[in-house]
Amino acid sequence: MAANMLRTVVVVLAVCLMLMVSAAYAVGKAKCTDTWYPRCYGYEYDCPANCPYNCDMDCSTCKTVCPCDKPGGVCQDPRFIGGDGIMFYFHGKRDQDFCLISDSNFHINAHFIGKRGEGMGRDFTWVQSIGVLLDDGRQLYLGANKVSVWDNSVDQVTMSLDGHPITLPPGVGATWATASGFNVTRSDHTNAVVVQVEDKLKISARVVPISEEESRVHKYGIIAGEDCFAHLELSFNFYSLSPSVSGVLGQTYGAEYRSPVKMGVAMPVMGEESKYVTSSLFAADCKVARFGSSSSSDHHLGITSAVNCNSVAAGGRGIVCRR
Repeated sequence: MAANMLRTVVVVLAVCLMLMVSAAYAVGKAKCTDTWYPRCYGYEYDCPANCPYNCDMDCSTCKTVCPCDKPGGVCQDPRFIGGDGIMFYFHGKRDQDFCLISDSNFHINAHFIGKRGEGMGRDFTWVQSIGVLLDDGRQLYLGANKVSVWDNSVDQVTMSLDGHPITLPPGVGATWATASGFNVTRSDHTNAVVVQVEDKLKISARVVPISEEESRVHKYGIIAGEDCFAHLELSFNFYSLSPSVSGVLGQTYGAEYRSPVKMGVAMPVMGEESKYVTSSLFAADCKVARFGSSSSSDHHLGITSAVNCNSVAAGGRGIVCRR
């Protein structure tokens, strides 16, 4: 009897161990849901090695891509993929707010957190939160909580609309919505949401920490247990932009935009920070602000980020396309 019980316990433990290992090494998948691409529609593919647990499907090429490598991506020490497909960095400054996108009918600022690198003349920075201003007066806040020790099972996303907290129930696919078509959907069990702002834009956001390994490799100098600098990885999709859209990211979708960043270097940097700084997260007062304008040049012509420019294949490095 004792021997049988022991064997049963051993088998149960072995099965549990196998399930834990399988879960740890499970690879995320993405599926094409666009019927315009019948060759790819309905098929699932594994995520790339650069983002093994979270990816999107590019139905036009039938390949999975990392959200941070698509036009509209804002990740890491802010690394941008512009609407023209060109990758660049914008460092900004810690504890300041900068205008990412400014158009006549919406405006998005980002709050930067960071740490001064030892022996460096600038801060290491990350996007901690964004503030979205809409032309009907509403304001959306989306941010990452400050965390000392990271636990991915704990949700660190915080959101509010007009100062009222947005609370999502647990479970992938859980949704919070308004009658006007503004909705938020949980895209993972924790720390990931998709925000649909009516017919204006979609924001995919994930809260991630700076790991000890990242800090060691990049020499961030972050002390374990003090602050893991939880921040947002963002991916924007715009449905209708005006030709005069501006901001660090927004300008790259403009009709007359030509990238000023130096190509062919490891870290092409977008400068002129003073043009984009704002007085607060919900202030549309950067020098290049377009929010609320009504000139003829701001007539919305349906400039969209949904057009495929085949830039993702090169990780957004040096590929140019025009919309």
